[in-house]
Order: sequence, then structure tokens, then C-alpha cells
Amino acid sequence: MDNLIAATVTIGDRSYRLKLDPADEEIVRSTVKVINDKVVEYKTEFAGKDMQDYIAMVLLWLATERRTSAADHARLDSLNSRLDALERLLDQALETT
Repeated sequence: MDNLIAATVTIGDRSYRLKLDPADEEIVRSTVKVINDKVVEYKTEFAGKDMQDYIAMVLLWLATERRTSAADHARLDSLNSRLDALERLLDQALETT
């Protein structure tokens, strides 16, 4: 952790100073872009709210996205396991014929 770099990111209307591993900088900046894009989307969809409301909406969206992605990943792992088992059964059936 000795090689951390200083970075400033802006979320909504506030700037935040961070210390990042250089390997994580691109991921952090990409995430900040997603957050800010979503804030703009919510600003146009729900006019009249304050920035804290928009940030809360984005936070809820991100948390839900993450859970959905994790659930999709688990279903995909289960499906892959089933397909592997089916492939083994097919291989066994072909070997006996």
C-alpha cells in the first residue's frame, strides 16, 4: 500500500480526495462515471429533488444491481454445473454404444 496515488473524484456536486492503488484508478473512475450518469438520469426523471435524494436513488440502484448480478452469477454457476453433468452423461452414453 506504499504506492497509493492521490485522486480527486466528483460525485454529484462534491469533490472527494482519495488514495488509490494505481491498478484501481480506472475502475474507480468508471464507477464514478456510472454514478454521475445515473444522477443526471434521475435529475431529468425526478425534477425538483435535491442532490442527496439523487445520490440515495443511485445508491439504491447500485445495491440492487449488485445483488441482481450476484444472483445471476449464482444461477449461471448452477446452470453450468448442470450442463457439465449432462455432458458427462452424454459422453458415457456415447462410450457404451
